Amino acid sequence: MEQIYVRYLELLGLEKRFFPTKHYVYLLMVKWSDLTEKLVYRTYPEMHTFHKSLKEMFPIEAGEIEKRDRIIPSLPAPRWVDSQKSRENRKSTLSDYCHALVQLPPHISRCKLLSDFFRVRLRSRDFSSKKQERSMISAPILLDTYRVIADFQKTSKHELSVSDDDLVEIVEKNPNGWWFCQSGSNRGWIPASYLEPLDGPDEAEDAEPDYEGEPHISVQAYRAEQDDEISLEVGETVSVIHKLLDGWWVVRRGDQTGHFPSMFLQKSGNQESQSINPRGQKPPPRRSTIRNAKSIHNKPRQRLSQDTYRRNSRRFLQQKKNSSGRRPPKSPLTERKNQENIPESSSSDTEQKKEVPPVPPRPSTELIMERCTISTCKKVSVHMSQEAS
Repeated sequence: MEQIYVRYLELLGLEKRFFPTKHYVYLLMVKWSDLTEKLVYRTYPEMHTFHKSLKEMFPIEAGEIEKRDRIIPSLPAPRWVDSQKSRENRKSTLSDYCHALVQLPPHISRCKLLSDFFRVRLRSRDFSSKKQERSMISAPILLDTYRVIADFQKTSKHELSVSDDDLVEIVEKNPNGWWFCQSGSNRGWIPASYLEPLDGPDEAEDAEPDYEGEPHISVQAYRAEQDDEISLEVGETVSVIHKLLDGWWVVRRGDQTGHFPSMFLQKSGNQESQSINPRGQKPPPRRSTIRNAKSIHNKPRQRLSQDTYRRNSRRFLQQKKNSSGRRPPKSPLTERKNQENIPESSSSDTEQKKEVPPVPPRPSTELIMERCTISTCKKVSVHMSQEAS
């Protein structure tokens, strides 16, 4: 059986990761000789380690014997301190390196070392060390597959046209409701409202409502076009109570709730420009506005109505107000005083007696025996026995 080898490599982009620590990975499209295509993630140190191993395996082609014989492309060593400019320069360098790799003679471009490095590594659930965990995060992942529910025609070069019943792989789920997808060799942005999971109508990654609310400020005005939407002007402060993956978040302003485009919101206190609208798109269409939408699932999506959002918000705020207005628990001595029906002094009496603090009532014998130390309890017992005699 003929060994499968890499016939094409392309660098697609750079992605930031935050677990276990902040680092960057490069997204690579790998096309194999059996006509399959895979997406893999590799860090720059991993690429450089592979490069050094390749030079050790082919010293003549690496120019170790005679520099004029070198055909393996060069790859600079990673820097100790990274900057955005260095990462951008590294992208072009790495892109040229990948293209040059597959152009090498077959004994190099089809060797086992190269094929194994760019092969998809399935992630394991078990981590035995931090080193394994870090390498696992930098390793490639398998992309989720979604189904298109209606025809979508792109309106810009950054978008992707798809037809009903097409299957696409999700590369990135942007919070603004535009997802970066790939269909075969084509890639582009598609509204999340045109996509549905294969295993059910509901999106498993949708967060639960948070009626505490997260304060945001509207950075662009929007006029409601449907009954369950809300109109906001620039600079209005609202509380986001439900972040939905279709890019239409549920916000609360006073007693009003409604859907609002997430790309027009910015978190309060964040002076930096919002980064959830990378291509300057308009808000994605709502699922309810798509004509001829055909789902393969019998049950429709479960969506909360605005009446439910408002009712739950009022209930939550009322409970929060009641809990904050409760008096702190009383001390045992105060409870004892109330049990003996000793009236509490009013605020006016308290103000008059501020100069002479009141003497607290003597605790009962039962309370002393229940709450005091063993030594005190022994003394009280001796005193009681003496009085009894």
